[in-house]
Formats: sequence, C-alpha cells, structure tokens
Amino acid sequence: MKRWVLGEFRSPERLLAAARALRERGFSRLDAHTPFPVEGLAEVLELKPSRLPALGLVGGLGGAAGAYLVQWFTQAVDWPLNVGGRPLHSAPAFIPITFESGVLAAAGAVFFGLFVMCGLPRVTHPVFELESFRSASVDGFWVSVAVDEAAQLEPVAETLRTLGAVQVSQVEGEE
Repeated sequence: MKRWVLGEFRSPERLLAAARALRERGFSRLDAHTPFPVEGLAEVLELKPSRLPALGLVGGLGGAAGAYLVQWFTQAVDWPLNVGGRPLHSAPAFIPITFESGVLAAAGAVFFGLFVMCGLPRVTHPVFELESFRSASVDGFWVSVAVDEAAQLEPVAETLRTLGAVQVSQVEGEE
C-alpha cells in the first residue's frame, strides 16, 4: 500500500518555494502537478534528463540503415537488373527513401518510447480519486510527497500547511 500527502498552492511561485523547502528538509520523493510548465521546477524535483532524444537518434539511424540495406539488397544482390549500363548499387538514388525511413523510425521510436517511459496508458491512480485534485489541470498547483509509513502522514501534512498549502490531502492506494 502506497501513501501520498498532497498540498495545493495558489501560485507557481509558492509551489516552487514549497518544493525547495521540502527538498531542503530532506524529502526526496516529491512530484508536482501543474496546469502548465513551471520554470525551475524540474531542477528542484531533481528530474533526470530525458532519454527520448537518444532513443530517437538510435531509432532514426536504425531505420535509415535498414532502409538502405533493403534497397541495396533488392537492387544489387537479390534481383540485379542491368539497365542502360547503370551501376547496380547507386547510392544517390537510395537517399530519399533512406531519409524518409529514418525520420519515420525516429518518430515511431519517440512516440512508443514515451508511452513506455511514462507508464502509459495509466487510466487510474489513487491521486486521481481525490475530488479537489481536478484543479491540477485548471488552476491548482499541487505538490505530492510519497511516504512509506502511515506514521509519517501527519508530520508531512503539517509541514505542507506551514509552507502555505491552502489544502492538504492524504491518499492511500495501489499505484
């Protein structure tokens, strides 16, 4: 059973200040839920850099190499046609399809990689059951602290109240 303590703040500046204060007080399992990106929040939450660009590069290079290999094999090895004395392997003729296949493979790798890395499709989470949490997609700025034991719930809630949270909620459930 996992537990979270959530605090709602009225402005992104207050959320950022509260997240900094929580980090300074030793809370490490923090998350934020905001209706728009908040500048500096990723650094405070110590989020790791995304691996999606590397995945896109690998997917694009793999798709381009695969497309070039298929064209070379079909034109020069499997079914060679000598038409007008042209060479069987003509690299400039393979460039457009190689490029387009690389772009398609990179886009597919990023699209599906994002789903896997984010754990999508996540249709339910215990935090979503909290009625007031709906404001996270409209005008509320929420910070959540994951706690291990039930005894830690109230001290964390009190800390959020002292940091200026207008509402503090506790949630339990299976992720």
